[in-house]
Amino acid sequence: MSRLKTDRAYDIVLFGATGFVGTLTAEYLAAHAPEGLRWAIAGRSARRLEQVRERLGGASEIGILQADVADPGSLRDIARNARVVATTVGPYLNYGEELVAACADAGTDYADLTGEPEFVDLTYVRHDARARETGARLVHACGFDSIPHDLGAYFTVRQLPEGVPLTVDGYVRSQAMFSGGTFASALNQFARGPQMLAAARDRRRHEPRVVGRRVQAPLGAPRFAKEVGAWALPLPTIDSQIVQRSARVLERYGPDFRYRHYAAVEQLPFAAGGVAAVSALFAAAQLPPARRWLSGRLKPGDGPSAEKRAKSWFSVRFVGEGGGQRVYTEVAGGDPGYDETAKMLAESALSLALDDLPHTSGQVTTAVAMGDALIDRLRAAGITFRVAAKR
Repeated sequence: MSRLKTDRAYDIVLFGATGFVGTLTAEYLAAHAPEGLRWAIAGRSARRLEQVRERLGGASEIGILQADVADPGSLRDIARNARVVATTVGPYLNYGEELVAACADAGTDYADLTGEPEFVDLTYVRHDARARETGARLVHACGFDSIPHDLGAYFTVRQLPEGVPLTVDGYVRSQAMFSGGTFASALNQFARGPQMLAAARDRRRHEPRVVGRRVQAPLGAPRFAKEVGAWALPLPTIDSQIVQRSARVLERYGPDFRYRHYAAVEQLPFAAGGVAAVSALFAAAQLPPARRWLSGRLKPGDGPSAEKRAKSWFSVRFVGEGGGQRVYTEVAGGDPGYDETAKMLAESALSLALDDLPHTSGQVTTAVAMGDALIDRLRAAGITFRVAAKR
């Protein structure tokens, strides 16, 4: 095990274990945790936590910790008793910061599922420095936001020559439902445009500049991408920001790196319909009554049946170029919003707790904190990382 903290009662604590994705994550850990792993589930209701533990087989070795986001002291207790805390409790902008602060203070590694840029930027400004002092690794976006894209770009870069300018484009396809938490987070972001921009500006004032290298993640423009045979629609999600932050830290991305992030849509009418739907959702999110109505359609904690999830899938194809070479890679898996997200969070927590990782601290990405070790884990868990072609 890496960075052993013998004074901690648990290797991993899963906070939010009674929610839909939280329960899936707990089930994954129960099925895949190595022998001797000390772990616990945490949440507000002791009764519901007991029910989850019974669902996991009633294993008495799985601890139960009662904690509430409205009680910062209970969150500090979790952080002091764990080597790694993984949390599914969102929207994180509403419910997440006190736990980040507790982990930063306690020197406890932290992983979450956020896709909220404002939350990530605020926690960087407020807690990165403290985490660096204590040695805590604060790793956001450990689910479909943004592991396939961050580790996929990292995997693609490693297939290309070193020390030369590199470009990578990612193209996302999926057939799946959004999770309730993702939907709630998206509504919050759409309604908080000015605050999100202000948080991003504040982060830029605090971040160290990249010296001697250039790293870009422009939004790009809609186009037909012959390389994947689909219409490419720019995705203004947190994913490209996470890839850019990995590239800022890791010199393997070369002296001049550019990443662009797209949704890949095969038919133009569907592409146009998708743009119209997102525009309508953005407009509705500006109106409180409409936002409240939309929030009731798919609540955090709701989710589809196992049968529906079994029919869902995702694929992210990457095209990387540099040094006269072009490489095509793919990251693919099953249901992205629930099953694979639970798997990614659980494997991230296991990697932070158990793997021999590079020495890092502060707010770091999955590629920087775990890189190859997490790719190996996810491959073993059934998520595809492959080179499709190289020229």
